[in-house]
Amino acid sequence: MSLSRRGFITRLAPGRDAHAAAFVAARGREALAAESLYGDIGELAPPSTKEIRISSNENPLGPGQHALDAIVGKFPEAGRYPFNSTPNEGAIVTAVANKFGVKAENVVMGAGSGEILTNAVRAFTSSTRPLVTAWPSFEAPHTTAEKIGTPIKEIPLDAQLRIDIPKMLASVKGAGLVFFCNPNNPTATVHGAQAVSDFVKAVRQESPDTVILLDEAYHDYVTDPSYKTAVDLAMSTPNVFVARTFSKAYGMAGLRMGYAVGQPAVIKELSRYKMPYNVSVPGIAAAITSLGDQAHIDEERARNTDVRAFTIRAFEQMGYKATDSQANFIFVDLRRPAKAFRDAVAQSGVIVGRDFPPYEKTHCRISIGTMDEMQRAVEVFKRVLGAPTTTSSRQ
Repeated sequence: MSLSRRGFITRLAPGRDAHAAAFVAARGREALAAESLYGDIGELAPPSTKEIRISSNENPLGPGQHALDAIVGKFPEAGRYPFNSTPNEGAIVTAVANKFGVKAENVVMGAGSGEILTNAVRAFTSSTRPLVTAWPSFEAPHTTAEKIGTPIKEIPLDAQLRIDIPKMLASVKGAGLVFFCNPNNPTATVHGAQAVSDFVKAVRQESPDTVILLDEAYHDYVTDPSYKTAVDLAMSTPNVFVARTFSKAYGMAGLRMGYAVGQPAVIKELSRYKMPYNVSVPGIAAAITSLGDQAHIDEERARNTDVRAFTIRAFEQMGYKATDSQANFIFVDLRRPAKAFRDAVAQSGVIVGRDFPPYEKTHCRISIGTMDEMQRAVEVFKRVLGAPTTTSSRQ
């Protein structure tokens, strides 16, 4: 079926169609793929049910309108490789470098930040140089280390379900790579800038050859005033780099655009493992456009902050506590297995996150959708959890 540029934009325009952003952002596909990797994610609702997919930490609105226009504008160049398109691969590297006031040699692109994380494990670990990671945390480094036979040191979280910095430090000597996800996924907790700086300094003193990967996938959603990006830290410190993605606040999960920023030596090593042509022509155009649209990111942060507060408050009123979320998802203690809750809400068309051991018997990760989605989802949560429902549109 042919699709005109106008027709494409009509389908994708945020707010016009519940499935609009899904076309580009691929909402829920990560969860579906995870079923085979991490176990059951719950039965899907019948096809006639209008699903609320709040399972994969995606931006429910997808890319901003300027980015959508850029995507459509690149359709005529779909037959070109990324290095032959206009703008090309070099242009997105330059755009990222300009954003942070660094040089092109300080940036490497990835197919989402997932490729960056995977390549970091391949580049910096070995059978004698283990991976150190908080657990639970984002699985990509852990999964890659398992595949290539790298030893893994899993560090349990602290009592607030934050990365336990003292325990991490006790395990870093001789490590090839330390993975520090901040905010952490799945717990949504964050460490402030001073804590991160002190941690990096301590690792450098204890194990100067160890590389430190600071994953800032959810950077744009943080509201904690003690937090700030670690890009400046990475630029001033050897063996440290920051990974970022366009999959979250920028709403481009389905376009697979990410990058790393650091000193030339570590970026050069990462580049050796980079997949050829790992970024797409429409992705390049959308990413460059999005980097210049800070107003859209500010609006998305405000929207997420508002809906996140509503969702956390709703659970508190039901008697359940979430972590101090600094991301576009929450990790809530339901005092029951996540699978039972997940299966129950799926029967009403609400799809929430998979199991995250060792908290699968108590906690569930729930992504933040639109306000309308979360208002409807909360009513389902109340029915399943046995809490009183309400007919009001908002609490």
